[in-house]
Amino acid sequence: MRFRPLSRRTFLRGAGVAMGLPVLDAMAVRTAYGEKPVDRTRMVAINVGLGLHVPHMIPEKAGREFELPLYLKQLADLREKFTVLSGVSHPGVDGGHLAEKSFLTAATHPGSASFKNTISLDQFAAEKVGDQTRFASLALSLAGRGLAWSRSGVEVPSYTRPSEVFAALFLEGKPAEKRAQIQRLKDGQSVLDMVREKSKRMSQRLGAADRDKLDQFFTSVRDTETRLVKAEAWEHKPKPHVDVAPPKDINDSTDVIGRAELMYDMTYLALQTDSTRVVSFFKNGINAVPPINGVTQDYHNLSHHGKDPAKIKELAIIEGEQLRIFGEFLRKLQKADEGGVSLLDKTMVLLGSNLGNASSHNNSNLPVVFAGGGFRHGQHLAFDHDKNEPLANLFVTMLQRLGVETDTFATGTTTMRGIEA
Repeated sequence: MRFRPLSRRTFLRGAGVAMGLPVLDAMAVRTAYGEKPVDRTRMVAINVGLGLHVPHMIPEKAGREFELPLYLKQLADLREKFTVLSGVSHPGVDGGHLAEKSFLTAATHPGSASFKNTISLDQFAAEKVGDQTRFASLALSLAGRGLAWSRSGVEVPSYTRPSEVFAALFLEGKPAEKRAQIQRLKDGQSVLDMVREKSKRMSQRLGAADRDKLDQFFTSVRDTETRLVKAEAWEHKPKPHVDVAPPKDINDSTDVIGRAELMYDMTYLALQTDSTRVVSFFKNGINAVPPINGVTQDYHNLSHHGKDPAKIKELAIIEGEQLRIFGEFLRKLQKADEGGVSLLDKTMVLLGSNLGNASSHNNSNLPVVFAGGGFRHGQHLAFDHDKNEPLANLFVTMLQRLGVETDTFATGTTTMRGIEA
């Protein structure tokens, strides 16, 4: 029996649930007369708000024959999938922490009284390619401000709770139905139970490779649901008493690693289901002690280490965890297949910070890792330490890889030298 190819916008529906599926071989675009298939290149931009300790992040040697520094040793198996950038920044962007507002816009002097922001990289991309997916973009943050800004310089509200992202991606129906489904998650019932019969019927139409891919996707959904339920349960448990002043904590914001890990899960699912192709994620800093073994001091305070070895040691634990979960995210993208190509090769992932030296609030020489997207990686691309390369030149490169016809963006006037296709 012959079946028509499945639409890329095929959903499994049931009891207030709408699940977008990963891209399957059965969804392959049938083109005629040599027409090119749809390009599904994605882009993810991540900012670690409290910086990344440069000696542990940037290799000493430029080129391809460099030794991985402490943090990047956790990405050793992915070495050929990323490029380390040094000697890059946004010209005219200063203001210490306030530079976070300009991380994806490159708008100058964000600390000045007359500052008005401009459109961010993700929103510019969303204007060009966002009509191809259910969500033009996803703006994520751990708390409060995000990285996304509109063309008029207005901040785009960010999702700060993974459960809200999950509901937006996969739940539909009236408010009462959504509340009921969220309660089912709390009770341990999978959204997959709501679409079980339709998924069985669909599986009968798929080849072995697609069935394996669908099984991998459903496993990811179940794993994510389990994490969401656990995170929800923690909110109802009493916290242990410690003989210190309580930190300023909103919705367990001290657990920066656990909450970021869930946001990575949401990002992965959003990309895998082609719900969006543009994601920004701000890992906001906290004025509190994160619940990580070996860390006893306030995260923000540790970032202002003043070269104190004890502080740097604890800071390295936190930032090492930041790189660990980043590596896990890249590996999930690498394992996911789309038409014979890994999802990582179809997804550009930028990780960096608006702070080059967080200890002194310096905004030059930013630590940046650029991964995936099908580029020829495996290098340390070192630009001039004193006369930095505009980071927005990389933004131009990323936009062009998305298929956007532009030669400039903000202070970027060309593509970035040394990024090889």
